[in-house]
Amino acid sequence: MGILLTESAQTAGVGSMLPVILMYVLIFGVFFYFVLYRPQKKEQKKMSAMLSTLEIGDCVLTSSGFYGIIIDITDDTVIVEFGNNKNCRIPMQKSAISQVEKAEAESK
Repeated sequence: MGILLTESAQTAGVGSMLPVILMYVLIFGVFFYFVLYRPQKKEQKKMSAMLSTLEIGDCVLTSSGFYGIIIDITDDTVIVEFGNNKNCRIPMQKSAISQVEKAEAESK
């Protein structure tokens, strides 16, 4: 009889741990969403909005640290002119652009 009581006490202990484990999983999931997933999605939206507003004549900073002027835009690539030399034109992907300064802001 004592063996049966011991087994039922052990199974009751596991059953009472289930809500605690579920609560920890829920807290970890919420933490994961707000600390890792949500900021990354906001940054991706901000970057795609910036890249969708690119225009010819905008001054850009590439991910490698070079400043240049956009002279042509296609679907997924841009041609950027670097420096005063008009022959230094390099095609690159839009994703290589990290910052954009609009041409109107410079003229004002």
